[in-house]
Order: sequence, then C-alpha cells, then structure tokens
Amino acid sequence: MVQQSGKVYLVGSGPGGVAHLTVLAQQLLFQAEVLVYDALVDSDLLPLVPSTCLKLDVGKRGGQPSTPQAEINRLLIQYCQQGKRVVRLKNGDPFIFGRAAAEIQALRQANCTYEVVPGLSSVLAAPLLAGIPLTDPALSHCFAVLTAHNPDVLDWDALAQLETLVILMGGKCLPEIVHQLRLHGRSLETPIAIIRFAGRPQQQVWQGTLGSIERQTTGETLSPCVIVVGEVIKLRAYLTSQPPPSDAPTPASIAANATLPLQDKTILVTRSVGQSGQFRDRLLELGATVIEMPALEIGPPSSWADLDAAIAQLAEYDWLILTSANAVEYFLERLLHQGKDLRALAPVKIAVVGEKTAQTLKQRGLQPDFIPPEFVADALAAHFPGDLAASRILFPRVESGGRDALVKDLTSRGASITEVAAYESGCPATIDPIALEALRNHQVDVVTFASSKTVKHFCQLLQQAQTEEEWQSWLTGVLLASIGPQTSKTCLEQLGRVDMEATEYTLDGLAQAIAHYFAELPS
Repeated sequence: MVQQSGKVYLVGSGPGGVAHLTVLAQQLLFQAEVLVYDALVDSDLLPLVPSTCLKLDVGKRGGQPSTPQAEINRLLIQYCQQGKRVVRLKNGDPFIFGRAAAEIQALRQANCTYEVVPGLSSVLAAPLLAGIPLTDPALSHCFAVLTAHNPDVLDWDALAQLETLVILMGGKCLPEIVHQLRLHGRSLETPIAIIRFAGRPQQQVWQGTLGSIERQTTGETLSPCVIVVGEVIKLRAYLTSQPPPSDAPTPASIAANATLPLQDKTILVTRSVGQSGQFRDRLLELGATVIEMPALEIGPPSSWADLDAAIAQLAEYDWLILTSANAVEYFLERLLHQGKDLRALAPVKIAVVGEKTAQTLKQRGLQPDFIPPEFVADALAAHFPGDLAASRILFPRVESGGRDALVKDLTSRGASITEVAAYESGCPATIDPIALEALRNHQVDVVTFASSKTVKHFCQLLQQAQTEEEWQSWLTGVLLASIGPQTSKTCLEQLGRVDMEATEYTLDGLAQAIAHYFAELPS
C-alpha cells in the first residue's frame, strides 16, 4: 500500500478578513485537513476550513504564552508525514517579519514537501486602507520598512534621513521611536499615523505629529498596529474626504450626512466564530464599532451513531424539525456523508424555527413546509399543523443544553419524537484578548446575546479571566441586549438584569432594538 504524500502550505492571510485573502489562499483553506494558525489571523477565516479540519492555535503574541517555534515545526512535520494537507496560516505575508525560514528549514530537513503562498502584507495594506500613500511625486520618492521589536539594533541615523517609514510591531515602543527620530534630526512637526487592526471592522487611526502623538494615544492600546512616519500623511485628508454636498441637497446626500443611530457606540457581539458576520455588518451599517467575543464553539457531537441510524430510516418519519442553522448544516452534511442526497427527504415534511434557519435550508436547495409565526421553538409546538397523533418526528438538535419544552409539548399532542445529537456547542477555552481589554477599560456600550448559552459562556469566560467582583464591575454602565424571552431569562439568572429585548426574535430584530433604544434617549 502506497502511503499518501502530505504537503505543507505556508499561506499569507493578508491583514484580516476574507476580502483581503488571495484566491489561492481561500482555495487551500477550503481543502485543508490541518490548520496551524497564528494569533493575529482574523477569526472570520477559521470557518472557511472543512468541519473535519483539525485547527491548531499556535498564536505568538508579545507578553502572552506562545507555542515555541520548535513545537510548531514539529507539528508541521508530524501531520505532513501522516499524509495530511497542512495549511500554516500566517497574518500578512509569510516572508515579512515572520518565522517562515525556520519552518522551511525544518521541513526540508524532514524531507517534507512545502509551498509558500504570498499574502497581502500590512506594510502596504494598512496605509492604503487608512488613505495614506507611501509614495508621491513630490513628498516621497521611497519608503523603508522596519520592525521596532528590538529598536536598539536599528540604524536610526540612516532611517531618520528617509522620507517615509513604515514600522511594524511598534505599538509598545512608540516613545522610543519618537525619541530616536527626534534625536536624529526629525522635527516635532513631522507627521505620524498609527493604524490599528487595519482592514477590520474595529480599525482605528490616530494621526498627529512627533510632538503630539504620545499625548493623543495616552491610555490607548496600540498593538497590533502599523506606524507610518512622513509628509505623505498630509495627503490623507484629501484622499479620504468625500465631495461636498450640492447647494441643493438631494435625498441621497441628506441620508449620507445623517447621524447614524449607533454612531460612537461600541457593541460586543458574543456569537460563535464564523456566525456573526451578517449581524456585525448590520451593526456597522448603523454606525457602531463592533468587537467580536465568540462565546460559542460549534462542532460535531460526541457520536454520530444515533443520527446515522435515524438517517438510515428517514422514510419512516413524517416530519423533520430543524431549529437552527447549525442543525441544518450538520444534518445535511451527515446525510451526504452517508451516501444519500436531498431525494432521501422527499417523503418527509420539514418544519423550521426562524428566518435564519429557513434561509440556510433554502440555500441548500430545500423549502420548509412549516415556519411558525414567531421565531421561537415554543411557537413551533403551539402552531404545529395537523393532527400529531401517531406522527413520527425526527429532531436533530444540539447534544447538550437544548430546550426540552418543544419535545414535551409535541409529545403531549401524541407525537413520537426521536431526538438525535447532530452537533455540539461548547465554551471557547479562552476569552478573546481584544474583547477582554475593551471590557476592562470600560470601552463597551452594549453586550449582545443571541442565545442562553452565549450568556452562560460569557460569564464563564469572564470568571476565568478575573474574580467575580472584578468582572462584574466591568459591566457597570454596559447595556445587556437579548434576542428573545428565553435569552432574557438567562440574562436575569446569570447577570441580574437585561436592558433591552428584540421585539422580533431575530438578529436583525436585535440590531433594530439596540438602534431604537439609543434613538429614544434624550439628546
């Protein structure tokens, strides 16, 4: 038997998000069997890999525990030698201030096949996304790229003579950068800009001079950031400004200049990784700054046995109930895995809860036969059509922590229900450091909860990060927003209050409830 040949792809992910990923990088993520990724890699990229892909976080962040390089090398070699398609995902470009050379050397010594896939470096992307050109016919004929990770080894005398500097890993060294440039002849009026989280929804830009930037950023957390120094920064106001409105304003210009309801508000979103995109985008449209703190991890159940047995007997069921997009995805994936296709569902009627679940089902080529008028599981039982006496119902659901009221109500009407685990939702091992920092510094206005589990896991993650007395104080003045009655009940149990609840129990309804709350406040 010939052993399958593995391969390691050292892939640049760009500055963040799918929008700045190369086509080849995206294709490789779709096909990955093992993903080895760094801390700065955008969480939105992780759901691109197959559900069966092994994901290994080997994040390296200053001042925090990190995986030794030797261990990263060992993992790459181990899985490659097992015949796996391994994607080593790095922020930016693999060859810009990374450790790709060490990894390639280890792979070569182990006779492992590898390929390097370039990525869009933040060196170029961050200034562009902030509206700063690195070259200009009049202001900048060249630029230099440097890392301030160890400023003592740099030739500041030579660097200070160059027109434009792009500095990575300089957030914690800002005072030293300013000092060295001033010491070697740069004026206090020299423009400087700091771009944090370039290309992401939470992107921030501080613009000032060598004489003012430290004062402007007092108390701010700057990392991870890109720092630009040079006269080209003066072009930013021109390159990012919008044309002035006409003397006779049109409805479009009026709308463009209107104050957005969530302007200057920071919203913390606690949905699972990869499932917050549409909700985040809606909040951004309303003017909010969005910070994502995943409080759910979705994965396969502990065993497929019960679901596989139910799929083998699909024709014996009258109804299939799906109460979440996760249930749709995992059930249909398992159906295909068992060698069946959508034709196997022809004899079975499908009932779903919620617009999102119905939308996910339609995207997979199926139309639901019944959607209750309210977007909660309780409404499904109350409005279920027809006589359920002797009806057989298949209910693929989360393995633990789901609602039992639906099963109880349908059973009381005479239905026979087969409950099977289709997926599991758990609490992430650690809290997102950006979210933790924002809560600690009282930079969050609203925390959103889209399920009872997100409330419980939110509390669990904060308890792991700090004592209860301290993390409770982080929520002083922070509004708690719930998607519906069941989630609100859990908020009251876990946090003692809930400040707003969606009228329509959907994510869009939750966004509208938050916007309405702030719109109703006295100006």
